[in-house]
Parts: sequence; structure tokens; C-alpha cells
Amino acid sequence: MVKSTALLSAFFSLLASTAAVTVPDTDYDVIVVGGGPAGLSALSGVSRVRRTALLIDSGHYRNDPTREMHDVIGNDGTPPAKFRSLAREQILQYDTATIEDDTVETIDPIGGGDFSSFNVKITNGTTYTARKIVLGTGVYDILPDTPGLKEGFGKGIWWCPWCDGYEHRDQPFGMIGDISDMLSNVLEVHTLYSDMIAFVNGTQTPEGEARAAAKVSDWKEQLEAWGTKIDNRTIASIERLQDGGKNRSDTEHAQYDKFRVHFTTGEPVERNAFIINVPTAQYSSLPTQMGLDMAGGKINVTSGMRTSEAGVFAVGDANSDGSTNVPHAMFSGKKAAVYLHVEMSREESKSKVSKREGLSRRELEKEADRAIGDNLDKVWERVLRM
Repeated sequence: MVKSTALLSAFFSLLASTAAVTVPDTDYDVIVVGGGPAGLSALSGVSRVRRTALLIDSGHYRNDPTREMHDVIGNDGTPPAKFRSLAREQILQYDTATIEDDTVETIDPIGGGDFSSFNVKITNGTTYTARKIVLGTGVYDILPDTPGLKEGFGKGIWWCPWCDGYEHRDQPFGMIGDISDMLSNVLEVHTLYSDMIAFVNGTQTPEGEARAAAKVSDWKEQLEAWGTKIDNRTIASIERLQDGGKNRSDTEHAQYDKFRVHFTTGEPVERNAFIINVPTAQYSSLPTQMGLDMAGGKINVTSGMRTSEAGVFAVGDANSDGSTNVPHAMFSGKKAAVYLHVEMSREESKSKVSKREGLSRRELEKEADRAIGDNLDKVWERVLRM
């Protein structure tokens, strides 16, 4: 009996050493979650090397309120919806690319395999499988509930001077936010504007000034040097007086929005454009559901866009690599596509080599069943003879 057990143990050790590793059999090589510039770029990248890929698009985009994209080479002045539509049309010319308009509910790792694979469930009840996941799920801006601000966001009120500042150059300009953020705003926009007012909304307090000094000790002197005025009154509402989408000069690349800022006390002030400092949050709950490591509210990634979960990549504004704009989103999507393609190729190469050196997993299972059966038969025969 001891001899039989030893033989079985040796046999299974041999099986383990000769087992071939297998590539998961999935519906797609890659599932991309999110149809903004980052997700579309990832889909394009994997499609160019004939990886089967499904992009699932919920239809929510951070730059949706924006009139036009700028500082995007070849697409300066393109409306975001037009950009996405053209990108889809071009990418879908690759026969390995698929796009589905829906929302992902859950993503769960499939355990027990040699390499990563996942179940992806969408709201219509369908579940797909994939070897790799790309999260291009984005963030959203947490806007204050000041009347008129949300209505003007992306259309004269914005957070990125590279995206929207040039079209309002040399016009009366406002900055809305905490007093500790105002110097960084001025340093970004002073080449575009000279008439600048910082609307700090009651944050010019001893505590607020201490926050500003903790960042830059001579912040106040620098603001004065650039001629920046500080208005500490509480904003009651922002009234649009003129729509720059209609009042514009395309030949001069200029838009002429106009707003009136109302306060809880005193006279209103008119400005043509604003930069606003607001926090952001993850648009999707998937990173939390999946237990991904986070850094400062962003999905923590390596230089290769890998997250803490093997086989999962994060791109665009949702990740932690420190930049939020369309060119960055496209860059990160492309980088993830390259890294995950090579990662899958290494898995496939490892699988091919292992199959040349040993039995396949199915063959090993059959051999194990035969060996176990033979030994059990012999043991049972000895029991019957007792």
C-alpha cells in the first residue's frame, strides 16, 4: 500500500513538471471599457495587430460639454462628438474590432488558469470573457451648485487653458476657486490675459492664506506683480449674457462669451471667461468593485499602464500618471495596447514551448485518471482477498 502511494506521488510530481500551460479560451483578447479618446486609442492599437477586441461605451464623456477640442494635432477645433464618431468609423474598418454601446456592471477574474482572464457583465445581461481588460472609464468634475455655473461649464467656463483659453485671449478673465490655487492659475494663463480677477468665494481667511503660503511663500506678491485682483465675496450666481458659440470669429479663432457674476453682497462683475478649480472623482465604480489600488483618487498604474490586478490596465484621466487631456488620453491608450499585446504574446509563446516539451493538460488528466483507476483496482482486489 505504501509502495502504491509512493508511486502515485511520484507520478503526479512528474505530471506537474510536464504540464503544458494553456492560453485562456475567451470571447475576446481584450475588452476596453470606455469610449473616450483613451479607450478608442487602446482599441485602435490592439486592432492594428489583429487582436480581437470589444469596446463597451456607456456614452458618458468628461469633455462632452466642451464646444470644441483644441491642442489636438490634426483635430484643432473639432467637436468631441465628431472626433469620436470619426474615430469609431475608422477603427471599425479593422475586422477584429467591435464596439457595443452599453455599460459594464461587473468585471470578475476567472480563477484557476495559467494566465489572466475575466468575466465582463453588461447591463443588458450579457457576459463576455476576455484575457485582458483596459479601463478607460474616466473621471467627472465635481462642480459647485452655484446657479449658472454648470450651464456655462465647457462654454466659457473651463479648467484647462490649453484646451479652451486661447479663444478668449485678451478678454476680461476670472478665476474661481480656493485662494491657495490662484497663483498656479495665473502662472498658467498670464500670457493669455492681463485683466484678471480671482473670485475666491470667501476663502481669503487666515487659514486660506496659510494654505497659499504653504505652497509658495510670496504668493501674494506674485499675484500683485501680475496685476491680479482678489474678490473675496461669496458668489450667488453666474448669469450668461452672451453665447460665444454664436458670437465668434472663426478666422481669428475667437469666441466672445460674456457672464455677469452676482454676489451675496455688492455690485455684480462682468467677465468673458473663467478658469475654475474643482476636484474630480472616478466616473465608474468598477475600480472600487475590483479592489484596485488607488492613488489620490486615481487608479494607480505603472509606467506600462498596469494596475494592481494582473491583466488589467487603466488609461486616460482615470489613471494616476498625472496628466488629463486628450493627447495624454490617446498616448496612454496606445501605450497600454502595446504593453498588453506583448504580454499576451509572451503568454502564447510560453504556452507553445510548454506544449512542445510535454503532454497537454487534457492528456495529463486522462493519464491521471488511468493511473488512479489502475491503483484503486489493485487496492480493491487486495481488500477482497482479505
